[in-house]
Amino acid sequence: MKLKGIFVPNVTPFTGQGHIDYDKLGSLVDFWLESGVSGIVVNASTGEAPLLSREERVELIGYVKDRMGGKGRLVAGTGAIGTRETIELTRDAKEAGAEAALVAPPFFYRPSDIEVYRHFSSLLGSVDLPVIFYNVPKFTGYGVPPRVVNRIVDECSNLVGIKDSSGSPGNQAENIRLFGSKISVLSGAADMTLPTLTMGGKGAILAVANAIPETCVALYEAALRGDLEEAGRLQLKVSYVNKVIVREHSQIAAVKAALASLGHPAGVPRRPLRPLPPGEERQVVEEFRQRETL
Repeated sequence: MKLKGIFVPNVTPFTGQGHIDYDKLGSLVDFWLESGVSGIVVNASTGEAPLLSREERVELIGYVKDRMGGKGRLVAGTGAIGTRETIELTRDAKEAGAEAALVAPPFFYRPSDIEVYRHFSSLLGSVDLPVIFYNVPKFTGYGVPPRVVNRIVDECSNLVGIKDSSGSPGNQAENIRLFGSKISVLSGAADMTLPTLTMGGKGAILAVANAIPETCVALYEAALRGDLEEAGRLQLKVSYVNKVIVREHSQIAAVKAALASLGHPAGVPRRPLRPLPPGEERQVVEEFRQRETL
């Protein structure tokens, strides 16, 4: 499986009562696909996966797959604290129609490098589904060294990619040096999109692509054709919007506010998360609109 291009880790719209709003989700899926993204990642952190039940995760995969109608690749987040649960969620994802799984290392209990290796080896040996390694120190509390991932790549043929959200140029360069010719190296950090592509990476999975999918796709395409001046201009815009919406306690609410300002209502976050207070929402929307001046 070859992964390339821009993928949206989609937001999950909820009603005020905390139910999934499938009507809003369907409209959003149409918006992202019409913008030219290569695929959608359901049940990821931006989609509030930790707040979803196992049954809801399965339902979301099936719904998004049907709505996409084969127009892009469907990836599902299946990471969990324990190895057994991760295997079960990944099997669920395959049965529901996902084409690949995005899996973060175990969190809460910080594992050693050998425990991370054993976790992924067990997973990859137990499922018949391509897997993307998700290096996300912000949420796991630790980064996984590229050498550990490289060992897994060499031993497990169904590890097909890595989403690196460390934001470290050095870390991403080492990923590409060690295994960029074997699997797809993708950026999970908006500011690292162009650097990743110019070093030989294959694309990105970006929360900011929820709100500006066309800009992210245009950045990818400009880099691909070697138009670095245009790619640089678009990277500045992507980084600006990312700064607007990535907030310590309210990133998901900010993404949803930005989408609503475009005429694409995305519901509210699920508790304990909350919508932005009115003043902060106005600020986010005003700053988001300023992207057009860049």
